[in-house]
Amino acid sequence: MVLIHLDAAYGLARYMTRDPVVAEDIVQDAFLRAHRAFDGFRGGDARAWLLTIVRNNVRSWAAARRDRAEQALESVPGQGADIADEAAPTPEAWLAAQEDAADLRALIEGLPPAFRETLLLREMEEMSYRDIAAVTGAPVGTVMSRLARARDLLAAAWRRREAGETR
Repeated sequence: MVLIHLDAAYGLARYMTRDPVVAEDIVQDAFLRAHRAFDGFRGGDARAWLLTIVRNNVRSWAAARRDRAEQALESVPGQGADIADEAAPTPEAWLAAQEDAADLRALIEGLPPAFRETLLLREMEEMSYRDIAAVTGAPVGTVMSRLARARDLLAAAWRRREAGETR
């Protein structure tokens, strides 16, 4: 029942930790915890339940990392489709699109954690406000407010980026 949510769990952990190796460990631990706690699962949305476990694991990892006084999290360039889109007519257009994608990832990663998390759950995982509220433990109204604020902050950051471009 929860294996179908593996990609969503990894995606959330990856974006929250910014580290693919740590994300894999967190997801593996989350699946073990879900397996152990399955008898306590009261039905409902398995995806929201699993992503809540992933989120809690990320928080525990981050707290342990802070406690050890390790360096701040580093951004890791996105993995995956680094091949030119067929619609990109030239290498220059492909490079510009790659730079835009990298800039967008950096801007998203620069959002405050609560806003980034809400934005990623809504836009990347396509979760409903109610499901996001279940995962984050925030009221639906707060989810809506965080999402609006995240979008505003992201749009403002993108406009500043565009205004500063010399291309």
